[in-house]
Amino acid sequence: MTKQQNKPQTVMSRALKSELAMIAGIMEGSPDAVGVAVIRLECGCRKMAAVDRKGDPASKIIAYRDGAESICAKCQEDHGAFHRVTETFIDWADQNLSDDDKVEIEVKVLGNRPLPQ
Repeated sequence: MTKQQNKPQTVMSRALKSELAMIAGIMEGSPDAVGVAVIRLECGCRKMAAVDRKGDPASKIIAYRDGAESICAKCQEDHGAFHRVTETFIDWADQNLSDDDKVEIEVKVLGNRPLPQ
């Protein structure tokens, strides 16, 4: 597998229906948040956290897995290691941010520029 194939995707993704309630709860508890960073792992677990206008954390990191009481054993062991990340994006709540501001925050939070749609 090449390095390019091993990198997580950062695309202009949309939250899955199963993620929307969690995103709404994180936003509700984070008054300074402009969006929620979503990190999907190959095991099916997800990590999410609210981010503010400066790209700083606006909440604690929430790790969960749909339909499970806890995250998987692998995530419990390695805390969702970066090499197991399959996709990352930010679900934006603040529609008043410019595209340049969004890219700047995504680079700071996710570590890479989003791919075009």
